[in-house]
Amino acid sequence: MIFSLKRSMAIFQKDYKDVIKNYFVSTSALMPILLAAFYGRMGVETISGHYMVFNLTLCLVAAYVQCALIAEEKEKNTLRGLMLSPASTLEILAGKSLLSFIGTAIIILISAFLIEYKPMDLVVISLAMVLSILFYIGLGTLLGLLTKSVMEASVVIMPFFGLFSFGSALLNMADKYPFLKVAEYLPSVQLIDLATESQAGAGFLDVWPNLLVIFGWVVAVSALVITVYQRRMVD
Repeated sequence: MIFSLKRSMAIFQKDYKDVIKNYFVSTSALMPILLAAFYGRMGVETISGHYMVFNLTLCLVAAYVQCALIAEEKEKNTLRGLMLSPASTLEILAGKSLLSFIGTAIIILISAFLIEYKPMDLVVISLAMVLSILFYIGLGTLLGLLTKSVMEASVVIMPFFGLFSFGSALLNMADKYPFLKVAEYLPSVQLIDLATESQAGAGFLDVWPNLLVIFGWVVAVSALVITVYQRRMVD
């Protein structure tokens, strides 16, 4: 089946109208900008400080907004209509993800400007950001498919919000609790490590392991999304 951009854009336009009407979701997406403005005025210059804003954006916009959009479709019973439409799985998932992707990218750019973040290697950081956005959108899609309403989705996503936004803090307790060392493989932690090394002058060959780990998360969550989505089509 040939991919239809027109179908995906129609889904994107519908989602845009839904988000504009949902003030709770739309205002939640603006929180990272407020935090970035505060950090900018405070003169925060550390990589960890900058990426706290970016990881918060990824969780609130890429994951939460996406989760809310999917859950709302299920709550209104319109997702089944999409599944039964001529649109393919790829067209539907692409259309449902486009708004979250564009919104996340724009808010990250605005936040980077407000906190005056200037990466040493823009290409590597951009690639890492794109992979991270894809992962969080996949996470939001997965949780949205597994929940039945926006309210339930808002509750279910909170543990993931805490884990991925502040996962690096777990490493501070790794000496006392060795099992917490697995937290260094979280995509949010890998993103911070990559940015720290890049800012110190590391090139692509130095940070490709970090990119590979983040890419692995993208592949894993994408496989889960497709599996759950196809099961929902059969139900």
